[in-house]
Order: sequence, then C-alpha cells, then structure tokens
Amino acid sequence: MKKIFEKHETLFCILLIVLYIVINSFCLQNFGVTDYRSTLINTLFSLALIILMLSLKRISYYGLCKAEHTKELLYFIPLALIVSVNLWSGININNTPTEIIFHTLNMLNIGFIEEIIFRGFLFRMMEKDSPRAAIAVSSITFGIGHIVNLFNGADLVPTLLQVCYATAVGYLLVIIFHKSKSLIPCIIAHSVNNALSVFNEENTVSLYIAPVFLTVVPLLYAIYINRRLKDKEVTV
Repeated sequence: MKKIFEKHETLFCILLIVLYIVINSFCLQNFGVTDYRSTLINTLFSLALIILMLSLKRISYYGLCKAEHTKELLYFIPLALIVSVNLWSGININNTPTEIIFHTLNMLNIGFIEEIIFRGFLFRMMEKDSPRAAIAVSSITFGIGHIVNLFNGADLVPTLLQVCYATAVGYLLVIIFHKSKSLIPCIIAHSVNNALSVFNEENTVSLYIAPVFLTVVPLLYAIYINRRLKDKEVTV
C-alpha cells in the first residue's frame, strides 16, 4: 500500500480532494449539516483517513504530533480570536439540541478532514519539491474550494468573501503546520470554528465585518510567524 501511494501520491491527493468535495456536496444537498447521516458519513471519512495514515506509517509526518516552537508562535492564542468570530453577532439558538449535537460532530469531522487533506496530504506532497509552491497551492486550493457552496445554495457575495478569508486562513494554517510541524492546533481551531457556526447570527457584522477580520488577522499573524521563525526555505 505504501509503495503504491508513494508512486501515485499526486493522484491520491487529487482523488481525496475531489472525493471530499463530492461527498460533502451530496450531504449538504440531501441531508444538511445537522443531519445524523452527514455526521455518520464524515465520521467514516475521518476514520478512513486515520487508517490510511496508519497504514502508511505517517501519523507524525502528517502533523498528528506535538507542536514545536509554541512560545514563538504565541501559544496559538491568536487562533482563539479567529475562532471567536462566530459569536460576535450574538448567539443564535434556532436549532434543536439534537441538531446542535449532530452539527457539532459533523463540523469537528470536517475540520479534521480538511486539515488532513489540504495541509497534511497536499502540502506534504508538494513540500519536498518547493515549500513556497506547496504553501501557495494549499492556501489557494483551500480557499477556492469554498466556491462549491454556490452550487449548494449559498449567495454569491458571501461566498466570494468566504473564498477570500478562507484563503487567508488557509495560508495561516499551512504556515503554522510548516513551522510547528503539527496540525493539531490547526485541527482544533478549524474544527471549533466550524462547530460554533451553528450559533452564528447573520447580520452586518457576520456578513461583512467578520470576513475583513478573518482576512487581515490571519495574514498579520502569518507574517509575524514568518519573521519570528525565519528559515532559508520559506520567507513569504
């Protein structure tokens, strides 16, 4: 299995991304994010990724390990500010307790899956040839991937804003992974942010101010990390 994967690593990465997009588009269109079936499907997807990493003996390689340079990375406290954005407009509780539970579990899985695919598999696959290109492709692919929300009923302007700030957040997260060698802070921040979206109240703050914050702050934090932890490979 490992030899086959290493020989066709690019193809595997592309297939994982396509498979993820297709599966979650299907879930959104047919079940929604608060349905137990979406949660079950994404849980199985997460387990499949874990099994794949175990079979490849690449658990630490793909970032499931202790982070390095935590002090220089400010103990990842800026990530908490980013995660808090979903609560800025107040707390909206229009869903039933069961829906909130399934939404939370589903989003925890999605955060894990996206980090493993876009930061783990995709970035690691390209990093050995060009860290700069790997960072750019991982960030842009993650951001543009959100355009699929248009096909799932999302409005144009909010989706375009989401693409912009998702690219900025994706850039920050891949920088954190590259510098700390760990995906765990990224997975936690991404998953918690997704889970808290169930309480998001849509208004001017959430639709327009939050996207600006989610674009500027990740970029500033990433610039700080790059300056604090300079190396010869990446100075972005």
